[in-house]
Amino acid sequence: MSILPTLFVPHGAPTFALAPGPAGQAMSDWAGRIEKPQAVLVVSAHWDTAQPCLGAATQPEIIHDFWGFPDALYELGYPATGAPGVAAEAKRLLDAAGFRAGLDHERGLDHGAWIPMRMMFPAADVPVATLSIQSALGPRHHYLVGQALAPLAAQGVLIVASGNLTHNLSHYRPAASGAGEPPYVGRFQAWIWDRLVARDVDSLLAYRVLAPGAVEAHPRDDHLLPLFVALGAAGPGFTAERVFKGVYENMLAMDSFAFRPS
Repeated sequence: MSILPTLFVPHGAPTFALAPGPAGQAMSDWAGRIEKPQAVLVVSAHWDTAQPCLGAATQPEIIHDFWGFPDALYELGYPATGAPGVAAEAKRLLDAAGFRAGLDHERGLDHGAWIPMRMMFPAADVPVATLSIQSALGPRHHYLVGQALAPLAAQGVLIVASGNLTHNLSHYRPAASGAGEPPYVGRFQAWIWDRLVARDVDSLLAYRVLAPGAVEAHPRDDHLLPLFVALGAAGPGFTAERVFKGVYENMLAMDSFAFRPS
């Protein structure tokens, strides 16, 4: 098996699961073009722990970790098997790199994990392990986590980092409201893509200082932190592919990127 790319995808608002639109179709199409992975390790912005933790359940149930949405959302399932062996190997790699990683044998799949998995592998025929973020530790920590996990890509494991390129819910407006897109959304999208194409990791790690509209795009950077895991795992010579560019609900940038190691 060849070395797999790493991926950053949006999980959007929970209703994204019911109406994937072009962003979901792009993720599905991309997954259909690559060699089928042996397993997936999903880094979810919706699992936040003090130290890295791996979800190692053998039959992870999905978690409906949201409230007040249409009943149809709570009826969705995703019966994928877990990947406890992948979780154990990821823990080994992280421990070897100096991280104190944990294993959680009960954790299910939150919507940051099961929404993109339903779109990419709808048959639920690829085992899934999960990885938490550490929102207090910032981009560089997550980049180093990704570097430690890089060997997984040569073992048939697809690292899927799930967040959103912009995520300021105070600006959330359903498209039907007629509200315009805040100017920072497009500026932030363009800056991130330019820095990815240039492989300017240093600037990306300092995005909160350097990127236009960074703090508006991410009042808290939890939903961008998975991106840095995907970047670290791809290595410094990565080639960036923009899988999708677009904005949902006027302010959620739904861009997805694939990173191929050199």
